[in-house]
Amino acid sequence: MLELDVKIEAKDLYDYMVAHTYGKPVNILASCFGALMVVVGVMTSRWIFVIGGIVLLLYLPWNLFLKSRQQAMNNPAFKQPLHYVLDDEGITVSQGEVSQSQSWENMYKAISTNKSIIVYTSPVNATIFPRRAMGQDTVRYIEMICTHMPPAKVKIRY
Repeated sequence: MLELDVKIEAKDLYDYMVAHTYGKPVNILASCFGALMVVVGVMTSRWIFVIGGIVLLLYLPWNLFLKSRQQAMNNPAFKQPLHYVLDDEGITVSQGEVSQSQSWENMYKAISTNKSIIVYTSPVNATIFPRRAMGQDTVRYIEMICTHMPPAKVKIRY
């Protein structure tokens, strides 16, 4: 059993949102198209392409940044630390008197970023484990997740 207390910050939400958003092919294609527009615009001196490409490249990250700040400030769930318990049954998240458990077999997938380990409980909802909060125990948390979830659902890099 592993326990962890985490106060989710805007930077943790931003990391999750970027990973979630750029995990979709359409958003990767939009960024590639934006980069291509910049290159073509510079090569042909058509500055409208450069401007359009820059807008395409910067809009999504900036929008995600603003959303993460807004959620961190306005969502009561992020005002207090969350208490996570990982055991053989699954993950339990509690805050104050409220507690919610999710069994390992119902987990959707697990991924990693440079800043977090993210365990999806559905295609759009996730539990975020910031690496800064796990500290030296990061490997133990990763091992717990990898042990209890099918390998096909786990895409975690140490």
